[in-house]
Amino acid sequence: MKICAATGNPGKLKELRRILEAQGHQVLSQKELGLDLDPEETGTTFAENAAIKAAAFAAASGLPTVADDSGLCVEALDGAPGVYSARYCGHHGDDEANNDKLLEAMRDVPAGKRGAKFVSAVCFRMPDGRTLTCMGECPGQVAFDRQPGDYGFGYDPLFIPDERGTADGGKRPNTEGDSYAQLTPDEKDAISHRGRALEALEARLEAFLQEK
Repeated sequence: MKICAATGNPGKLKELRRILEAQGHQVLSQKELGLDLDPEETGTTFAENAAIKAAAFAAASGLPTVADDSGLCVEALDGAPGVYSARYCGHHGDDEANNDKLLEAMRDVPAGKRGAKFVSAVCFRMPDGRTLTCMGECPGQVAFDRQPGDYGFGYDPLFIPDERGTADGGKRPNTEGDSYAQLTPDEKDAISHRGRALEALEARLEAFLQEK
């Protein structure tokens, strides 16, 4: 199936394309479709924002569309930055400033109290308006400082997932304490919030498409 990826974020586009193509779909970016959209995310939940983006891109592209809205929810910060993850620092899309603000907010939070989870809402929307939304979560901890690697974007250098993927497609405890950014794409996709949401979408998509 040809699918429009409803994002202008290069890191997110790379993950959506990688996971959806592994499921057998052809993924087209807004650049490839000649679109230039940045719909205002006025929702108060991940699911609401994903639906807003999916609706705008499906209408513009005329294609089945996948939109993801996701963020980091930190226990010690009462769930912040949450739906405001991309603009936590006060403006949109500045990964370094967002990470700096998170580190400052967590400066006095001790080990054992730094629990967090990444949450993803994936909305699949058909041009006729039918929608299917799936959620995914990945629990972990906020690191005391950046742990950069060869992969990842956003808060990935600060997030230590509880699990990591294995070569056989399974999962195991992340005993090394590597960050999202230090995991290979396969290791991350197997346990990530976005990977889990898209896995749930794959499981439900055929039945959804057959519905009238």
